[in-house]
Amino acid sequence: MFSNPEQNIEKVHIDPGMKVADLGSGAGHYSIAAAKLVGPSGNVYAVDVQKELLEKLKMESLQEGIANIELIWADLDEPNGTKLADNLVDRVIIANVMFQVEDKDVLLQEAKRILKPKGKILFIDWSDSFGGLGPQSSDIVRADVARTMFESEGFEFEKDIEAGDHHYGLIFKLS
Repeated sequence: MFSNPEQNIEKVHIDPGMKVADLGSGAGHYSIAAAKLVGPSGNVYAVDVQKELLEKLKMESLQEGIANIELIWADLDEPNGTKLADNLVDRVIIANVMFQVEDKDVLLQEAKRILKPKGKILFIDWSDSFGGLGPQSSDIVRADVARTMFESEGFEFEKDIEAGDHHYGLIFKLS
C-alpha cells in the first residue's frame, strides 16, 4: 500500500469544528481528508507555493462540494510564511514536503507559531526513494532526524504511526 491520507489523518484525531493547516498541501489529498473531518463548522488552510496545485485543489474541492478549505499561496521557507495568525490551528499536517524545504527550521517554527497550545502535528514523509517517485535518496529526511528536529523546536514526540510502504509517520504535540 502506498501512503493513504484518509487512514493517516485518522491517527491525529481531528474533530468537527477544528482548524487544520496543511503545510505544503500540494494537490490537497490531506486537505480534503481533513475538511471532511472538521465539517462545515471547521476550517482547513491549504498552504502551498505552487499556484497550479492550489488551483487543482480548488477544482477538486468544488467537485466534491467541500467549502471549508481556504487556499493560501505562500512560501514555507519564509518566517510567517503561512500568513496565519498565532495559535490559530488545532492540527498541522506536514506530509511529503520536508525534502523540498530549504530552511527546515523556519518551517517548524512556523508550525509552532500557528499551532494552539496542546495542538498536534501529523508529520508524514518518505522513508525511501521508490522507483523514481519521491525524493532523491540524498534528500530523504530519516525519521530519527525528523524527530530530533521537532524536539529541538520544543515539540513533544507522541507516537509513530504506520504511514504506508514507502513512508513513515510521526505525531508531535505542543505541551
